[in-house]
Amino acid sequence: MLTLPDMQYRRAINPDPTAFADVFLKSFTASEGAEEGEFVSALAADLIKTTPKNDIAAFSAHEGDLCVGVVIFTRLYFPQTSRIVFLLSPMAVLPNHQGQGVGQGLIAYALSQLVGDIVVTYGDPAFYGKTGFAAIDPVVLPAPYPLSQPQGWIAQSLTKAPILPLEGPATCAPALQNPAYW
Repeated sequence: MLTLPDMQYRRAINPDPTAFADVFLKSFTASEGAEEGEFVSALAADLIKTTPKNDIAAFSAHEGDLCVGVVIFTRLYFPQTSRIVFLLSPMAVLPNHQGQGVGQGLIAYALSQLVGDIVVTYGDPAFYGKTGFAAIDPVVLPAPYPLSQPQGWIAQSLTKAPILPLEGPATCAPALQNPAYW
């Protein structure tokens, strides 16, 4: 466990689907509305419950006993490679802890703990760029489904080796096998 000022980051070995979902519910309801909060919290709980243990890595940020941030990584499989690729999705920080570096600290900690080759996410390039993510062409790293916002497809190498093209499409965790997420 890494401790930064007033914040503890840790890997959740057996993440509690309800506790994780609650952070997503509060965060996304505050920023995007109740419907989105329910949608993302249900996704998080489903990922935790249905993703094989070897294909998921979850991390949390704590202030004392309070869980204030969570992030989930799941494996993406590509047809003809042994490279280990993770998808960062979703992540959330409680509203009253946003804008304080909790999310960036949580991502940095999680990336330091993951064993793999590449991490990709589908999110805000301005936010994730602060933790080393950069635009990646979906031709180089194909998504499991067509992307509605291709500019949000961003990645980074965990090994510092260049990201070479992978043959796709990728196969994602069962909970993410819904074109609505993409």
